[in-house]
Order: sequence, then structure tokens, then C-alpha cells
Amino acid sequence: MSSCAARHSKRCGGWRYRIVNTSPSSSAQEARRALGGRLRDLRKDAGLTIRQLGEATGQHYTRVSKIENGVQPPADHDIREWCRVCNAVEDIPDLIASLRAVDSAYLEFRRQSRAGMKRVLGAHTQKRYEQTQVFRIYEHNVIPGLFQTAEYTAAMLSFWIDFLGTPNDVDDAVAVRMERQRILQRGGKRFVTVLEEQALRTWFGTAETQAGQLGRLLELMALPNISLGIIPLMVERQAVASAGFWIFDDDLVALETPTASIQVTQPAECHMYARMFEVLKGAAVYGRDARGLIIKALDEL
Repeated sequence: MSSCAARHSKRCGGWRYRIVNTSPSSSAQEARRALGGRLRDLRKDAGLTIRQLGEATGQHYTRVSKIENGVQPPADHDIREWCRVCNAVEDIPDLIASLRAVDSAYLEFRRQSRAGMKRVLGAHTQKRYEQTQVFRIYEHNVIPGLFQTAEYTAAMLSFWIDFLGTPNDVDDAVAVRMERQRILQRGGKRFVTVLEEQALRTWFGTAETQAGQLGRLLELMALPNISLGIIPLMVERQAVASAGFWIFDDDLVALETPTASIQVTQPAECHMYARMFEVLKGAAVYGRDARGLIIKALDEL
């Protein structure tokens, strides 16, 4: 889980990204208004009034106004007709992806976790893991769940169970995470991972727990389907990302805040995260140099 929660649009090192606040209903409303704003811009760029667009798309002008102001969501058909009339057919995939994300992209941890952390980690995401062929993972202060030892996972989840006030099902939650790690051995999947050196030095549990986790990273580096790069603490770099993120193939980006999971499905925005990932990779070291950073952290324990 990361620690980035903000309003709709921010900039970080020239990288524009979208995140939402911590109220599910308000976040959906903000996303709906943003979608309406994009449709309004298309209409204005086409030189059409609200009435003219309504007549051309077969809907009342008041409905056009409600869609543009985020009061009423459009349907897929509305977006297709809107783009056709505005000569912006190429924008249809991005806009429809945004529409489908409005009410489903923001999943509140506290609501899910009433049934325990097993639900937060659980089976509803398993299908995505099974389907994904290439995982691109960036974490700045924690070891990715797929690479965690059981002891490290238990120590980390114990904090979140207490923080979120969820039922203490840490053993079941750890079992879910350990079972998911089976995909690391599955053929046809690649895991391209970039960690900040700080992730090696963030302790969960005892020194023994941390040492076991670092040893686990050294073992995983030997697997042919895992690429592990580490960005040293003191290195010249082009960009810093303010939150960890996972890219599942090319069609989903997932981020986590202390209170929510955010999913990005808009193609143009997913592409932006992929670009950021490539920039971060450029600052990382690999192979012997990466192993050296892990061994150094182990020695300092």
C-alpha cells in the first residue's frame, strides 16, 4: 500500500496523472465531471452549441448539458454519436474506458476490509493475475506482494489490520498471498520489476524478518522470467514517481493508497504510466550491481 491520495489532477516531474480522493461517491462524481468536461471540449472544438449537438445526436439539449456537467452519465452509444458528430472518432476508446471506470475504478479498502484483509487481497483479483502475461511493477517503499515472504507479509498486514480496524484474519490473508505467488513459476509470464533502494530498507517486523525477505529477493533474481532493477538512493535520475504502481499487460494500472485501490483503464493514461515506468527503469541497476545493493542492506542489518 502506498501513501498517495489527492484531488483529481496533479503533476510530478512533468508527468500528469489522475488520482482520486477518499470518498467513493465523491470520487465517482469527480470522474464523471471530468468525463463531461472532455465531451464539452470536443463539442466546442467542433464549433457546436449544446442545442446543435443535441439535435445532431437525437437527444434533448438539457440532457447534453447534464452530461457535460457530470450530473448524468452518458451511455456508450451517446459517446459514439458525440464523437461522430464532433469528428473525433479516434477518441471513442479512451472515452468509453473512462465511462466504465467512473463507478468501478475506486474500491474502498475500509468497505472491503469489513470481511477481513483476505477480502482485500482476495479472489476477486485472481482472474486478473491469471490473465496477465507481463507484469510491470514499481514500488518505492515496500517489497511487492508477489515477492514477499510469509513473515514479511504477516508483519505488514498486522499494521493494516490494526489501522483499518478489520477482523484479524492475518493467517488467512497471508495464505492468499502465498498461494498467489505460484504464478511466479508459471510459464509464459514475465515480471519486470523496479524497486527504489528504500524498499530494501523499510522494515516490517524484526531484523530476522527483514533479512529473510532480502534473502528471498536474491533467490528470485535467479529466475529467468523475473527482471529486478533497483534505483540507488544517491543517483542522478530524470524522474521520481510519488506512488508505487503495477501495470498489468497494457490495459490496467493499479495503485493503492492507505484507504483505496485505484484502477486506471483509459488507454492514453495507461500509456503514460508505461512511459514513466521506462524512465524509472533507466535509473535502475541490474544483475551484480543490484545484488550488491541487496547484500549491502543485509550486511547493515
